[in-house]
Parts: sequence; structure tokens; C-alpha cells
Amino acid sequence: MADMRLIVAGAGGRMGRTLIHAIAATDGAILAGAVDAPGSATIGRDAGELAGLGKNGVTVAADIAPLLATADGLLDFTVPVATLALAEHTAKAGIVHVIGTTGLTAEDDTLIAEAAKRAVIVKSGNMSMGVNLLAALVKRVAKTLGADFDVEVLEMHHNKKIDSPSGTALMLGRAAAEGRGIDLAQHSERGRDGITGARCLGDIGFASLRGGTVVGEHHVIFAGPAERIELAHKAEDRMIFARGAVRAALWARGQKPGLYAMVDVLGLADV
Repeated sequence: MADMRLIVAGAGGRMGRTLIHAIAATDGAILAGAVDAPGSATIGRDAGELAGLGKNGVTVAADIAPLLATADGLLDFTVPVATLALAEHTAKAGIVHVIGTTGLTAEDDTLIAEAAKRAVIVKSGNMSMGVNLLAALVKRVAKTLGADFDVEVLEMHHNKKIDSPSGTALMLGRAAAEGRGIDLAQHSERGRDGITGARCLGDIGFASLRGGTVVGEHHVIFAGPAERIELAHKAEDRMIFARGAVRAALWARGQKPGLYAMVDVLGLADV
């Protein structure tokens, strides 16, 4: 099979540049295009040079439309408004769309699910193998322990991150909620300040820390009577997310239109 031709959205950002590196390092994948927000200083620059790889002949563009005819997939770690617009483009073109964007609302998710009726979309709050294994463990532990074990999700990221809780924290919270058989939206505590009263039984709590250059750190704490279980993952390099995204794109090639997650890519759906 010919190499999978991939476009990188948000090519000038930290994740965009890392994705370009990951594609270059992966057999079976090639960079077919790169796009960034209109007005970005990266427009017109060589994508390989921008990522520190040396010139590769792919120029960063502002308009994705001309690139779609010769592409097989799109890697998208941008912002919600851009992801929604890109999902419409990929649905029309019928190409694979890998979404690592966080901060999406329930309404955004509904629109993405609609687009997935026409294209293959792989969407996850975290593309790394380690975090997805962690989510599977969280679901199993939550299912095993009773409601007398309180669940708290603690996350820390760099000081430039714009959404909170992180997409990964919410992914872990959903895993715990699924294990408990409850609706996270109805049993979620996103912040505490002042006199809040006692903790509500069954709620899943979230705490967010921001500072420095932390790539990503997540802890899921099950605090019960006289004992505590802690599961954790620490990301040391964005490349783990980029490699996962490229792996997801290669897996998605040839799949039927639909909305998939990294648990499908990694074969963890039944864990």
C-alpha cells in the first residue's frame, strides 16, 4: 500500500511541529500538507524547516481546501472552532480525521459525531498508549471499588495551556464514571473555593495546576476509609502524543466511516 499522505493542522504550534517530526520518523506516512491559522507568521514557510528538520518542500498554507484532493488524512491538535470547520472539510472529502483538540463542548462533540457519518474520525483527549492504558485501569478500579472510595483527578500542565480541566483529566473522569455506571456531567466537581460543605458522595472531583513547561501529569486518586489508591501518568515529551496520532491515522485508513477513539486503535475497547 502506498504511504499515507497526511496534512498537519496548526503546523506552527508546538504539537504541529512535533507531528511533522513524527510523520517524518514513521514508515508508511508522509507529510502531504501543512496549514495554520490565517494571518499566522508561519504561512508561506517551509514546514520541515519550521519543525527543525530542514526543508522538505511542503509550504504552510492558510487554506486546507486545495490540499484535500491528494491527502488521505488530517492530524488536528488545534482549537475547537478550527476543529469543527476542519471536520466539515474532511467529511466532504471523505478522508481520515484524527482529533487531539481539547476544550470541546458537548455541542461540539455532537457536530463531530455528525461529521463522522461521512468520514473516519479518531478522537481522543490523549493519544498516548500509557494514558489510554491508565484510563482502562481507572475504569476497572472504579467498577471494583464501592462509592465509599472518593475519586479525585489531579492534573498539571505548562503555563500556556488554555483549557481546564485538561482533556485527559476529563477522559480519566469519564472512565471512572463509566466504571461506576454514573453520568459524569451529573457527578462532577470542577472546583472548590471557600466554605463548600462536605464532599458529595459519588462525585468525581477535578483539580488543575498550571506552571512552567510541564508536558502533562495526571493522577487519579481513590480515597477510601483508612486507605488510598493512586494511579498516575507523567508525560515527558509531546512526541508520545504525536506518535499515537500517526498510529491512529494509519489504523483508521480503510475503516468504515464512524467515530472512533484510541481504545479502538489500541484494542482496549473491551478492557
